[in-house]
Amino acid sequence: MRVEIYTDGSSRGNPGQGGYGVILKYGQHERELSQGYRLTTNNRMELLATIVGLETLTRDKLDVTIYSDSKYVVESVEKKWVFGWEKKNYKDKKNVDLWQRFLKIYRKHNVRFVWLKGHNDHPFNERCDVLATDAAINGPWHEDIGYTAS
Repeated sequence: MRVEIYTDGSSRGNPGQGGYGVILKYGQHERELSQGYRLTTNNRMELLATIVGLETLTRDKLDVTIYSDSKYVVESVEKKWVFGWEKKNYKDKKNVDLWQRFLKIYRKHNVRFVWLKGHNDHPFNERCDVLATDAAINGPWHEDIGYTAS
């Protein structure tokens, strides 16, 4: 059975308060995750949503489809840009901490990405947006150490 992960990230200002929303779907089972951050960016929240979704899986070598409205995340992987960045030690790239964390968990699974147009009435994408926005606005907020340290 294939695992589906739906993701979204949100920030109120860029940088600003942010959050991510994730829905994991495995057969008839669904799980929602979200978290807010005091100071971050939209791209970091989009990428973190993907990472958290993958890190939540309890077994390796799963077939996973990630649905995201983030061209930043989807194209970076599908067009293999992130692998070139890795070979060049991420020279002049942002969000290195998250891309390194992503690649570590990404390599444990067979992952395929599907880009969804945001705010296009896809029920899981819309729900992820609500989760991310609520986390960004209402917290509780964590510190995005990778962002504030850079």
